[in-house]
Amino acid sequence: MQASRILPDLQCSLVCEDIRQEATGNFILVGVINFVRVPQFPVVALKLNVFNRWTAGVGQFTESVRLIAPDQTTVLRKGEVKFALKDPSLQATNVTVFGQVEFKGPGHYFVEVLVDDVMKLRYSIPVIHAPPPQPGQAQRPSAPPEKPAGE
Repeated sequence: MQASRILPDLQCSLVCEDIRQEATGNFILVGVINFVRVPQFPVVALKLNVFNRWTAGVGQFTESVRLIAPDQTTVLRKGEVKFALKDPSLQATNVTVFGQVEFKGPGHYFVEVLVDDVMKLRYSIPVIHAPPPQPGQAQRPSAPPEKPAGE
């Protein structure tokens, strides 16, 4: 007996500045983002790309990607795409592009990845305030902020 539907596994999810595809079909991820450091608020990011790769599933699915504000309830952006996997050994790669994202203040913003309304992954993208150095000041690297309690 062959399964008619198996919910896929999320092999990876990465936020990056740009995604390109070679003639071979391979992807090039440019500027994988660990955190966003900005000199002032509010600030607008030209675009954020979310690269998701699915595997080990069978059937037709809907992927939802949401960008959530630090209050953990406000959805800043949402993207949906339908995809199919005919065999568990195959993969599906989806790219969601969020344009003109405004960060009103520092904090932990969140990316949520769902398939057919089932949460597969939720992760933080810290947005850090790092004012430019004043003349005559040495520049020190800034570390991401501490994780809020309960995460």
